[in-house]
Amino acid sequence: MKENNIEQLEFEKQAFLSIFSPELKAKITEVNEFENLIEVVLDLGRKPEERFTNKNVYLREVPVSNEEIENIVLKLGVFDRDNRAGIEKTLHRISAIFNRKNEIVGLTCRVGRAIYGTIEPLKDIIKGDKSILLLGKPGVGKTTLLREAARVLSEEMNKRVIVVDTSNEIGGDGDIPHPGIGNARRMQVPFGKAQEDVMIEAVENHFPEVIIIDEIGRTEEAKACRTIAERGVRLIATAHGTNIENLLVNPTLQDLIGGITAVTLSDEEAIRRGTQKTILERKSPPTFDVLIEIRERGVYAIYYDVADTVDDLLRGFPVNPEIKSIGEKKISGSLAIEAESERPLKIFPLGINTSYLERAVHSVRSSVEIVRDLNNADIILANRKVLERKSDLIDFARKIGVKVETIEKTSLKGFKEYIKKVKDRKIFKSSINYEKLENLIHEVMEQKTSLELPAESDEILQEEQNFVSKFGLKSEIIGLKPNRRIVIYPKKER
Repeated sequence: MKENNIEQLEFEKQAFLSIFSPELKAKITEVNEFENLIEVVLDLGRKPEERFTNKNVYLREVPVSNEEIENIVLKLGVFDRDNRAGIEKTLHRISAIFNRKNEIVGLTCRVGRAIYGTIEPLKDIIKGDKSILLLGKPGVGKTTLLREAARVLSEEMNKRVIVVDTSNEIGGDGDIPHPGIGNARRMQVPFGKAQEDVMIEAVENHFPEVIIIDEIGRTEEAKACRTIAERGVRLIATAHGTNIENLLVNPTLQDLIGGITAVTLSDEEAIRRGTQKTILERKSPPTFDVLIEIRERGVYAIYYDVADTVDDLLRGFPVNPEIKSIGEKKISGSLAIEAESERPLKIFPLGINTSYLERAVHSVRSSVEIVRDLNNADIILANRKVLERKSDLIDFARKIGVKVETIEKTSLKGFKEYIKKVKDRKIFKSSINYEKLENLIHEVMEQKTSLELPAESDEILQEEQNFVSKFGLKSEIIGLKPNRRIVIYPKKER
């Protein structure tokens, strides 16, 4: 397998170089950084340029000529409706810039690569049975992930996979698909025929278990996705947008995550929920079960339940994706240990007479503290009737580990009785298992790989970061409450 990959890489390199003149081919070879090359840009009357991830290099001082561009175009053949051409059996993509006379005056010759192993952090999701939607800005590797998903599912899982390839970016140019998609079958989208038609045709004629699609951007394509999902076929696709909030405000693609509708509640229901009468709600079940934001190349934010995520966003609750990245190891099991703390119990009052509560605390001579920030509370103390109207708030409190208690007697006497009952309640404060953390830090230093620690409280995270810094290593807090956690990074090689 490895030898075949090396042969394929060499074939693709030579195929890319073959479209250029002998002089430019020699210059590109001389720079000798093909593995990092993104594209070669040829613009009429300007110097030819190689572009890498971190620099640009001019290949010569002599500007590009018309004849030079024409010779490359002759080797490529026809440009499609997107002004793109490819090189058969490769993933390379050459895009043209035309002048007003419809003459080509510029070429962007982009290197395409099948990068194996890119889905490793997502492999458990890819190998599952949920439909997956990928979001991310251009160039972060969405198409590469689709290609790898096709290979893994068709080769390792023996699934019937069909790739609907609109511009041949997933499976490469020519009639024979690139080996990067494994045993998946590829249906190309011909000129003049919309992608959604081929998507439906794939289901009706070829009985796939999985359909893979790149760049859903139109209402018709979104509707085709729903039709496919309703027929029991799994979907893995990318869409226009960088995050889930983009889709919520995009009327064309909202249906992918369930759509949004305005609902008018009755007076009683509005009071029960503690909201306005007109609210936004999810219209229907999402087409896709899981959504993955590609924050940057190799860094993924995963929303495992799109329906719950959309509901939380519409209610104004924070959402907490899991962050995964390539080359990052995770450990399970908390590093925190609990020790009894002398700090006061912190109560967040909800719908009760705060004045009575404060007088009760003072009268009983208790160290109980009343707080206004839910994130700092140990307990929500509420009137039962008010609690029934604040179910959304209570759900959020439980997510962040705050206990909810009710008080039946809301008189001053009733508050005094409650404070007497809870004033001696023990609060346990977490601390770090430093021996275990130090062992993990040494593992990062020896193996030169990053390590993700389990989610902890803000106090523990700060404690962890301070300890890590003593070893000269950098760390970063990622995620949102209650899933905030530390990633420890190895020292960079000089």
